[in-house]
Amino acid sequence: MEATRIIAIRHGETAWNVDARIQGQLDIPLNDHGHWQAQRLGRALAASEQFAAVYSSDLLRARDTAKLIATAVGQRTVTEPGLRERSFGTFQGQTFAELEQRWPEQTAMWRQRDPQWAPPQGESLAALQDRVLRTTNTLAACHLGQQIVLVAHGGVLDVLYRTAIGVDLRAPRAWDLGNASINRLLWTPQGLTLICWSDTAHLDDEWQDEATA
Repeated sequence: MEATRIIAIRHGETAWNVDARIQGQLDIPLNDHGHWQAQRLGRALAASEQFAAVYSSDLLRARDTAKLIATAVGQRTVTEPGLRERSFGTFQGQTFAELEQRWPEQTAMWRQRDPQWAPPQGESLAALQDRVLRTTNTLAACHLGQQIVLVAHGGVLDVLYRTAIGVDLRAPRAWDLGNASINRLLWTPQGLTLICWSDTAHLDDEWQDEATA
């Protein structure tokens, strides 16, 4: 049976990643390190891979990462809102420490990972999972026998990983979701299979900020 090969990418680093501030669906740009990561990623993929399409979340940090990849591999970026990060509602823009201080009860409920619970004005894990899998299935079904790139966010990649290895949404996360790492999956109409996860060999060279060098 023909399958679609998927390379799933989390966007490059942002200032809010560094600060552990919740981005959700706010439009936060890449920082200098994030741009460097995306450029390195594009070069690595272009050196050894061929792609039928590059799809991206329409949020800026993913879109800019995807553009650098697409340019390197000779494709154009197709934006797909279904690949957006989970909406965290009123939690967006807060650090974890700020959440603990301002909304301790809500934060405690979040940590319990109830799939049906949602932050105020936000999205539940169950809704996120449904959105991500519907989007992935639709895109992958168009590319049987080909390879595609999906550029998205930590929450999106978490859903793909859990689905591929059969981990429940309630289970604590115990796997990496590194910025600009390469994550390989195989899609068939029967589901997702994990091939390899969190390859960061293309980021092994030391990054140096020219502004502070």
